[in-house]
Amino acid sequence: MRPSLDDHALDTLFREAHTAHGFLDEAVDPATWRRLHDLLKWGPTSMNCQPARYLFITSDEAKSRLLPALSEGNRDKSHQAPATVIVATDTRFYEHLPTQYPHSPNARERFAANPEKASETAWRNATLQGAYLILAARALGLDVGPMSGFDAAAVDAEFFPDGRWRANFLANLGVADPQANRPRAPRLAFEEVAAVL
Repeated sequence: MRPSLDDHALDTLFREAHTAHGFLDEAVDPATWRRLHDLLKWGPTSMNCQPARYLFITSDEAKSRLLPALSEGNRDKSHQAPATVIVATDTRFYEHLPTQYPHSPNARERFAANPEKASETAWRNATLQGAYLILAARALGLDVGPMSGFDAAAVDAEFFPDGRWRANFLANLGVADPQANRPRAPRLAFEEVAAVL
């Protein structure tokens, strides 16, 4: 086995991390978004398909376009956050497979000919990549507030009108306001969620 991470790293990524419900007025260097991608891109996806796409909403103008599509409870925190990233799915991710997965020369054509399989593969793996984004952001010292309370059709119409990308979920990124933290909610025990055969 490889050496494991120390307790501080595990606390940062998992045990002490909280969903951020409010953010301090602390700017984040725009270069951080590239650093974030440079980490999360190494997470595995099936056939190295990498279907997730990321739109970082940072400007006041872009936020004014996004906020009306959010549920009321998500608007203030998204307005406060230095960035809200739309984690989207590229419906034609398979166009990159000739270079991303050269081991299977006909992979592109197989997905192009089977829209249902392409959609299922894209959604599953983009969601997985969104989880990598959360962990990468925490590793870089950011707090994260993932959200599903939004009108996906409205977000798609506003930001992805050509229909190729589709919003999966949103995540606010920044430095959390500790006053907005909620107590840690309980987690299910191993016996409730797992079995070993």
